[in-house]
Amino acid sequence: MLYMPIVVPFYMENGLGMKDIMVLQGIYSVTIVALEIPSGYLADVFGRKNSLIWGSILGFTGFLCYSFSFGFWGFLLAEMILGFGQSLISGADSALLYDTLLDSKKEKEFIKYDGRITSFGNIAEAVAGISGGLLATMSLRTPYFAQSVVAFLAIPAALMLMEPARHKAIQKTKFKDILKIVRYTLFENKSLQKNILFSSLIGSATLTMAWFAQAIFQKNNVPIEGFGVLWTLLNLTVGLVAAFAYKIEIRLKQRRSIIIIAVFIPTLFMAVSYAGAIASFIILFLFYAIRGFATPVLKDYINRLAESATRATTLSIRNFIIRLNFALIGPFLGWYTDFYSLSEALLLAGIIFFVLSMLTMILFLKALTSVKT
Repeated sequence: MLYMPIVVPFYMENGLGMKDIMVLQGIYSVTIVALEIPSGYLADVFGRKNSLIWGSILGFTGFLCYSFSFGFWGFLLAEMILGFGQSLISGADSALLYDTLLDSKKEKEFIKYDGRITSFGNIAEAVAGISGGLLATMSLRTPYFAQSVVAFLAIPAALMLMEPARHKAIQKTKFKDILKIVRYTLFENKSLQKNILFSSLIGSATLTMAWFAQAIFQKNNVPIEGFGVLWTLLNLTVGLVAAFAYKIEIRLKQRRSIIIIAVFIPTLFMAVSYAGAIASFIILFLFYAIRGFATPVLKDYINRLAESATRATTLSIRNFIIRLNFALIGPFLGWYTDFYSLSEALLLAGIIFFVLSMLTMILFLKALTSVKT
């Protein structure tokens, strides 16, 4: 992700404000929302590998579009293409990993392997942070051209994947089958329902902070070359914590892990809202550390309850809710930033996420208790 360290300055160089940026990301999220669950179901029916191949092709096309766009509407087209591609990838990747482990009788080690993937991914993004920052000294558009090349590499990588044998494979593709899975996931299986609600709320919060991070850099007068360094260190933090997430979860146990995630994520929004420069960066690093722990752990909790044949669809429902939440709150917080201030927007975000995380955490823990009893 060579472009991420400078994406906000790039948008602003092309005439966009924070409201426009959040609207773009909101539309990206809406695109994913519209296609997330159907694409997850298609991955269950036609193969997770095929879904990843087509998602990679669209990812390359989207970044190519970004490279030659100079305003809101060109960026909008690129975001819609990328949203379509991401909807084909999200859910299918975790489902392919879990079922590969299931075939090898190693499904209990999902947190360890997913943590490694998260770790390697964030280390790669950390390296990209330095590279993207250096490329941005040539021009803010240069990282996008380089990103198109990187995105292309996902296509042969996807072609080399191996589809695992799946248990109780789906034989037919009807819209009513998708509705059955959604109904089962969100209404009939109460434990899975509460699990997904909490996990998606935390995912929405971490996604929101990711789009505020560079605005925090700018607020504290970080030079453009420093964006890459900070982005690198933040992603290294996520990667290192994710690599050991399974060991941390074993020590903390499920209940304590949930409470720590629910309390820290929104509280750190409020803490960073009026913090000084040094304190802001310390808080951001702590936030990203909690994110590195939460991501593989919460996905594992869902995988334990999901059925193998519909695993990609189930994970896509989680991603659907994450993106829907962000599509609703992101543009509003962007407008609030432009109209009031970044500090007030962060404080408001913290309050909103605190109330919702406490509510979903209580529901999650009650469901956990009822299962044990």
